[in-house]
Amino acid sequence: MYKKIKEASNFISKSIKNETINSAIILGSGMGGFEDKFDKIFSFDYSEIPHFIKPAVQGHSGNFSIVKFGDKLTAILSGRAHYYEGYDIKDIVLPTRVVANLGINTLVITNAAGGISKNFNPGDIVNIKDHINLTGNNPLIGKNIEEMGPRFPDMTNVYNHNLRDLAKKTSKDFFEYKDGTYAWFTGPTYETPAEVNFAKNIGADLVGMSTVPEAIIARHSGLDVSAFSLVTNLAAGISNDPLSHEEVIEIANLSKDKIQSFMEKFLIEINLSS
Repeated sequence: MYKKIKEASNFISKSIKNETINSAIILGSGMGGFEDKFDKIFSFDYSEIPHFIKPAVQGHSGNFSIVKFGDKLTAILSGRAHYYEGYDIKDIVLPTRVVANLGINTLVITNAAGGISKNFNPGDIVNIKDHINLTGNNPLIGKNIEEMGPRFPDMTNVYNHNLRDLAKKTSKDFFEYKDGTYAWFTGPTYETPAEVNFAKNIGADLVGMSTVPEAIIARHSGLDVSAFSLVTNLAAGISNDPLSHEEVIEIANLSKDKIQSFMEKFLIEINLSS
């Protein structure tokens, strides 16, 4: 796996003329097309980068772009492969490994999620403060890549407190700040009402099918992590309506301007402060 990481890293580093990248963002639902708002200094389709998986889910275009926010460079990863697509979890988190190997300091992750908390409504943007892994899987299982991090990484502060404070400050011009704990299920089925109730009882405020693997790998690699859920639906048993991907896409599109405007300002602030 480390050989794959180095091959992908070397391709990108050579292609961008060894420029220094300060931060990176992985785009989830609601963030589609974000990279097209800016002048791209460099841009690659995932299919051009060794060992990157081209996403198959609507709204995940599969482009790797380099954009300047403030006076520093940010890598924008437009979409991700998901565990439910049947890939090895180590291949799913390879892009996170690669941006870490390229020397970034901060990783921002976004997703669409189902809301459990009574305080959340569709269209809310929630800063993730912690997560619960309910999948029985972990991207660090297997031989440790010593070059990238310790065998037993501490997960006390996965989602950086300073970045959460910065998000709260930055959000004031865009939306009411909310935070919560995210529970990772594998998908592709939406969670059952009993599963949602279980997650709620153990402290989850949100449920979704991504983000946790990347966050684990980022912390293993020593990165500061910030993550956000766009609440696109109320979870099963909370909502009276059947769940559908069409609803997710609809709410994501309605919320696009709000979350993308915030994220532009947030990334500028990150690059100015690191």
